[in-house]
Amino acid sequence: MTAQRLTPSLLLLLLVVVAGAGGARWRGEGTTRHLESIIRGRCAEYVARLNPDQRDKNCTALWEAFRMVLLRKDPCSVFPSDYDLFINLSRHSIPRDKSLFWENNHLLVMSYTESGHRLMPLCNVLYGRIGDFLSWCRQENGSGLDYQSCPSSEDCENNAVDSFWRRASMQYSRDSSGVIHVMLNGSEPAGAYPDKGFFADFEIPYFQKDKITRIEVWVMHDIGRPKVDSCGEGSVKTLEDRLRKMGFQYSCINDHPPVKLLQCVDHSTHPDCALKSAAASAQRGVPPLWAEHGASHILLLLVALASAVQM
Repeated sequence: MTAQRLTPSLLLLLLVVVAGAGGARWRGEGTTRHLESIIRGRCAEYVARLNPDQRDKNCTALWEAFRMVLLRKDPCSVFPSDYDLFINLSRHSIPRDKSLFWENNHLLVMSYTESGHRLMPLCNVLYGRIGDFLSWCRQENGSGLDYQSCPSSEDCENNAVDSFWRRASMQYSRDSSGVIHVMLNGSEPAGAYPDKGFFADFEIPYFQKDKITRIEVWVMHDIGRPKVDSCGEGSVKTLEDRLRKMGFQYSCINDHPPVKLLQCVDHSTHPDCALKSAAASAQRGVPPLWAEHGASHILLLLVALASAVQM
């Protein structure tokens, strides 16, 4: 039997077969490398530095509860209730009037809240801090972790990461009290308030009405981007109507000034960041302070003062 000559077309076919065999199974990002070390480290940092009141939390027990779900469940058969033990071991009280819910502005929320010192969003409670920006899943037909890809919501509803955040969102909502703050992105093309999202489906339904004084909605617009939604308009009006029907007292503010100042630190010369009190100062015959020192200096000063007041 003579050996078949490896023609260019046959070589190309082999390359396609090999590439297909090694392709990603799922559409989502694979398990984060060094997942155990990251989770244990985040837990240790949280109880030692970020929130010492939680020093009694057992980080080893938390990891074991998390690992039990991670390794025993198929990647598309993980349900929110599977994380009950982990949530129960890691949950803690949220200070009254300090809860902040959000949609489509994760990084802005993190910057404004300053690791929970100003407000305490989900990513600043222990169980939220542990899972923030991580990905994880078990191999589909194995016992190890899948580092190449993990199911996204497009692959299957009951994937490990989405189910985790559903369970975390439910708990966070149940434990929130007093004034509830909500930060929405009014420049999001699909609308500030998605009618299918974590806030709509897994947070609002779990509010404890007898524990909540009122709800304050902040519709923030990205600097230099279109204003798609604002208070009383579009999807924000849909949210307001829902809160009203549920019997909540609420208010809505476009571009909440303290958050807007933070946005403008990096865009001090943009027209969206013009200090509107300039005309009023000129009418009183008072030379605008920013005319001498520049808006960026004033904005930085105001943000620094706001931070100092909160400490």
